[in-house]
Amino acid sequence: MVLNPTPQAVWTPTLQLGEGALWHAASARFYFVDIVGCAVHAWSPSTDQRFSWPMPERVGWLVPCADGHGFIAGFQSGFVRLTLEPALHIARLGSPHPDQPGLRMNDAKADAAGRIWAGSMLHDDPSQPLGQLACLHPDGHIAVVERGIHIANGPAISHDGTVMLHTDSFKDTIYRYQLDADGLLHSKTVWKTFTAGQGTPDGMNFDADGHLWVAFWGGSCVRQFALDGTLLQQVDLPASQITNLAFGGPDLDQMLVTSARVGLSDAQLAEQPLAGSAFVLRVGRGKVARTWGVVV
Repeated sequence: MVLNPTPQAVWTPTLQLGEGALWHAASARFYFVDIVGCAVHAWSPSTDQRFSWPMPERVGWLVPCADGHGFIAGFQSGFVRLTLEPALHIARLGSPHPDQPGLRMNDAKADAAGRIWAGSMLHDDPSQPLGQLACLHPDGHIAVVERGIHIANGPAISHDGTVMLHTDSFKDTIYRYQLDADGLLHSKTVWKTFTAGQGTPDGMNFDADGHLWVAFWGGSCVRQFALDGTLLQQVDLPASQITNLAFGGPDLDQMLVTSARVGLSDAQLAEQPLAGSAFVLRVGRGKVARTWGVVV
C-alpha cells in the first residue's frame, strides 16, 4: 500500500476530540464523532458535503445497522439505536455500567456474528482502572467480558474473525485475544507496547492485506504494522493528537483520519493550526475495515 504523503484536511479544525471514524457504504459517507463536543459528523467524498448532528451527551462511536437504517451508537450512558435522517431519533438499548455514570463509551467494533465489542473509560480520571470491555449481543444481551481497563481503545478484528486486538492507551499497550466463532474471547497476550516518544496507540483498523494501521495520540502519525508487530511504514500528519482512522471512499482508496484539540495549549494550537481536523490520505489499495452490520 502506497500513501500520498500529503494529507488533505476535509473538516475544519473544530473537533475537540474527534473519534469513531467509519465508512458507511449505504450513504457513501465517512462518519466520525466529536466526543467532547457531543456531535456526530459526516463528510461525503463524492460531493464534498458536510453534515452535523448535535447529540444530547458524549458519543464515542457508530456501527451501521444491517438493515441500512441507522446505527448502534455508544453514548456515555450506554448503547443506543440512533437514527440521524430524516429526523434524529434515539432509542436506549442498555448499559454495561448502569451504576457508574462517570464511565463513558470510547471505541467499538462489530464482528461477523453482529456482536459489538465496546470499551469504556472513566472520563474525568483515566488513571483509575475502572473501564470495561463489554459485548452487545444481537439478542440485546450485554455482557462485561473484562474489567480493570484505564482507557479502552481501538478494537480491531482480523478479516478471518479469529483475532481481536484491543488497547489500554493509558498503558501504551495493545493486547491480542483469540476470538472464537461462539463469541468467546480468550488467550490474552501483549501484542505490542510503545514508549513515550512513540506516542500512545489509539484507534486502529486492518487494511486489505491484513496489516494493522494505528493512530497515535501525541505521535503526530499513523503507523502500519504486520500482524506480528513489525513496523512497515509511518505517515506523519500536521496534528499531534491523532485518534482514529477508517478506510473507505467510493473506490475504497481513501483513509479518513481524525484528530483532537482538547488539552492543547494556545501555544501548541498556534503551532498546530490543523489540530482538530479530519484528514484524508489517498491509498493505493484500501479496503473498508470489516465492521459488519448489526441488528439489535
